[in-house]
Amino acid sequence: MRKLEVDYIIIGAGIMGLSIAKSLLDVKPRARIMIVEKERELGLHASGRNSGVLHAGFYYHPDSLKAKFTKQGNEELAKFCEKKGLRINRCGKVVVAKDEKDLEILYELKRRGEANGVELHVVDERELREIEPNAKTFQKALWSPNTAVVDPREVISCIADELKAKGVILELGRTYRGRVGKQAISVGDVTIEFGRLVNTAGLYADKIAKDFGFSRDYVVIPFKGLYLNYRGEDKFIRTNIYPVPDIRKPFLGVHFTLRVDGRIKLGPTAMPCYWRENYSGLSGFRLYEFLETTFWNLKLLFKSSLVRTTALEEFKKYVKSYLIREGLRLIREMGNTSSWEWAPSGIRAQLVNVRTLELVQDFIVEGDEESVHILNAVSPAFTASLPFARYVVEKFL
Repeated sequence: MRKLEVDYIIIGAGIMGLSIAKSLLDVKPRARIMIVEKERELGLHASGRNSGVLHAGFYYHPDSLKAKFTKQGNEELAKFCEKKGLRINRCGKVVVAKDEKDLEILYELKRRGEANGVELHVVDERELREIEPNAKTFQKALWSPNTAVVDPREVISCIADELKAKGVILELGRTYRGRVGKQAISVGDVTIEFGRLVNTAGLYADKIAKDFGFSRDYVVIPFKGLYLNYRGEDKFIRTNIYPVPDIRKPFLGVHFTLRVDGRIKLGPTAMPCYWRENYSGLSGFRLYEFLETTFWNLKLLFKSSLVRTTALEEFKKYVKSYLIREGLRLIREMGNTSSWEWAPSGIRAQLVNVRTLELVQDFIVEGDEESVHILNAVSPAFTASLPFARYVVEKFL
């Protein structure tokens, strides 16, 4: 078996792995950095399958890492896309209410936005009609002018090309096999000795972390996100339209998203998967993962009333007509309802605290002098990636 030596080995070539390599080069331009990715191309998992929304940063509790990095990440990624000539749709976002109870949460989001330094406006129904004529709300809505949309695959491809031009080794099709020494791992048919290891493996981040003595209190539970793509030619919205979310949950509810090309998406679902890469049917079935994930899903269903009610709601969303009806609660008119088609699914690597059985809301980073592990890098990790990566480098590396 061949041996290689590097200063830093990064597991996973998603947005977080690439951003950490980029940040490392800013402070250590001569560092020998290798990124290994089990797939043979970029963007096959969360980083390439997400909606591409650059969130403004008003959903998150002011004491959280998400609040700390989302606003800044939005600004930096938008500037990065403009500098590199990548597509960006600065369409903004409205958050609409359905009743009095929603208004309470809407004003809580406004308070969070103010605490996080985010530009955010409470608008009435008349002002909402001027921003988005097709949206409907109960009395008030939130307008976020700085929410934007990009093509996530364009972004990660551009960063990868930039890194390779600066000497970073990007090894695709190399699967992490395990730890084979204090500072050595087996990757495919190669043993790699390293100064520091950075684990940004997404759906498998907890597994790799356990090899190094971390993620003791956590396990990843995969949640499937399904969207509908609108194939009609009519553009019946001109901004993203979201409902007021249930802030007890890490999900934002069924919403309308504009893509960079102006096409419309509706979704997503947030249904527990049967195994970690359960994108479609029984393709790629893994028995051990199925048994493990089923165990935790059942435990959450029996022990957590919040997860139980969420699961019951989410099951309904697998019916296209139900998902469309959920969308119609946000808007006045929809185009041809027969023009909606299922889009490829995405999977959220949702971290669960095994002691409290709570869905972890914030980013989690654990590490020591040998390894650092990025856990729960879920939405808005894409938006927050550049400043979040700098934080990891400065605090842990």
